[in-house]
Amino acid sequence: MADEASRGPGPFDVKTIRQLVALMNQHDLNEIDLREGEQRIRLRRGLFQGGPIPFAQTSASAPAAPTSTASAPPAISATAKPSKTLLPIKSPTPGTFYSSSKPGAEPYVKVGSKVTPSTVVCMIEAMKIFNEITADCTGVITEVSVENQQAVEYGQILFQVDPNG
Repeated sequence: MADEASRGPGPFDVKTIRQLVALMNQHDLNEIDLREGEQRIRLRRGLFQGGPIPFAQTSASAPAAPTSTASAPPAISATAKPSKTLLPIKSPTPGTFYSSSKPGAEPYVKVGSKVTPSTVVCMIEAMKIFNEITADCTGVITEVSVENQQAVEYGQILFQVDPNG
């Protein structure tokens, strides 16, 4: 419809969602619930206990959030003290983490891989859009914090990088 195009971006426009995520981060918000007519999008961040991890819920027949109770990322011991300063590579968006470009392909990076700011380290699928995630730092991958095809939250640490490595 011409009327819809003249209104500008709707609540499901990727640019709008990125702006909302930036606002959530800037103002330390944990949830945004946006409605426009029959359409609705709810963005949540943070760790949720006792249930599926909601990452982008919509009322317009969107797939349910993953309910897998598969192994969580390994917990870091409270007594372990890092001997070096590591740089985290965090998820810029909620979605599904993919370690390689296609099933069966080698992962983009693994522990010991050298990265530069332009190195693609993974893909995050959000709302059927695959986003290549770059390292945005220089160093060596020391830890991969998530499993392939795991649901991730905005700001969740995906990798740790030793800038001196």
